[in-house]
Amino acid sequence: MNIKKVKEEIRRTIQAYLEKDEQGAYVMEEIHQRPVLLIGPPGIGKTAIMEQVAREARIGLVSYTITHHTRQSAIGLPYIETREFDGQEYRVTEYTMSEILGAVYEKMRRTGLREGILFIDEINCVSETLAPTMLEFLQAKRFGQHKVPQGWIICAAGNPPEYNRAVREFDVVTLDRVKKIEVDQDFDVWKEYAYTAGIHGSILSYLEIKKQNFYQVETGVDGIHFVTARAWEDLSQMLYAYERQGLSADRDLVAQYVQSPEIAVDFANYLELWYKYRRRYDIAGVLAGEIPQAMREAMQRAAFDERISVIGMLFGGLHENFREVHLARTRLGILHEALKKYRDAQGNEYLTPQELFGSFVAEREERFRADRRAELLTRDEEHVTGEALDILREWQVALADETGHADAFAKLKAAFGGLRAAFEEKQKQAGEQLDHAFAFVHECFGDGQELVIFLTELTRNYYSMEYLNRVGNETFFQYNKMLLFRDREAELREEISAMDGIW
Repeated sequence: MNIKKVKEEIRRTIQAYLEKDEQGAYVMEEIHQRPVLLIGPPGIGKTAIMEQVAREARIGLVSYTITHHTRQSAIGLPYIETREFDGQEYRVTEYTMSEILGAVYEKMRRTGLREGILFIDEINCVSETLAPTMLEFLQAKRFGQHKVPQGWIICAAGNPPEYNRAVREFDVVTLDRVKKIEVDQDFDVWKEYAYTAGIHGSILSYLEIKKQNFYQVETGVDGIHFVTARAWEDLSQMLYAYERQGLSADRDLVAQYVQSPEIAVDFANYLELWYKYRRRYDIAGVLAGEIPQAMREAMQRAAFDERISVIGMLFGGLHENFREVHLARTRLGILHEALKKYRDAQGNEYLTPQELFGSFVAEREERFRADRRAELLTRDEEHVTGEALDILREWQVALADETGHADAFAKLKAAFGGLRAAFEEKQKQAGEQLDHAFAFVHECFGDGQELVIFLTELTRNYYSMEYLNRVGNETFFQYNKMLLFRDREAELREEISAMDGIW
């Protein structure tokens, strides 16, 4: 199962486990809420999907890599307690609360979230002394004498034996108490995530050409050589950092992340070409509708990998435009929410316009702080909400001299209208740039495979599809319809050929 399907399966599992009846009790009994056990190669995003699912479900997440723990930190430290049985006192051993469960209760206290995911990574790589504790944890949902709080779902992850010699096989008794999901690496699915994560364009273009180099783990005479999705993402961040500091990335840097000598050299060579292509071709000019004849001719003569690289850069520019439209729409939505609340509360005669509007600003600020404490916001969401709050505070200050709610609302509505007009212009420009990109691809490559790749990238990207679904683009729909018709025609020809063979 690829990581995208795994995420959906976990989301549905959480929805099922946390379903409540009319009295607020969980419908599914705790004994039937099996822990989710993900088994898959390292570095493919098992931890990342837990973070995404928890954030989207608005529940807590406590994550531990269990190989970093001892038996004492998992089950707690022993202490002596006095108990009375049949009138006689005995000295018995009790245990303090596990550090892990303590972190769950601390998360609940700090964020106010009563439900969440307790995620234990590398669960099948624990030490011999800790193995029985982990088995009990999966079977009985407890560490030592303390149970996992109600409303907290156990998820665990581990690597198959071929990736880690320290792996311990689970017995049938344990496996019969978990919801086991096997995870596979899948470049096409990862690429959907890569666009939203802002993975460096050189990496996306390179892997589009050489998908076989996306994920490899091989054992040779000189040790293990590997490259993972995590490695590409971390390398991407370092490439951006080098660019900001005016430094040149070389083979040595690449090899620190891509720990397959052959792939590291290959990508480092490609990276040099990618930077050369970026200097040679004016992508910003193309998106503005300027396609020099020299560039058109150069593209028509170019090798396939150079064409794919340029298409990748072209789409990278479009991606950033669509992302900015998305963020601007989100920011506008926060402002509209506050404006709508003020409009609906204008009958309040006891507060000045500034006081009344300020109460809604304060309410939104508190929600923002609570979401940040609970780690429910992505970096983009945190940034755009912060920008929106800055605007709301400016509006609040601007109401200082207003005494009537009607005039105050008209003033805020005018300010909102100006921002909305700017957003609509940005949205319009994004559509025009998409038209220019289609014109470039068609003029340089006709209706060949480069156009197919470009269309595929559009349909794979979250921000571009959100734009196309909300706003639409006639050029996209025309080309997409043409290719769908062409694919169907090819299928019919194959069917006819097959029938000719029969008759």
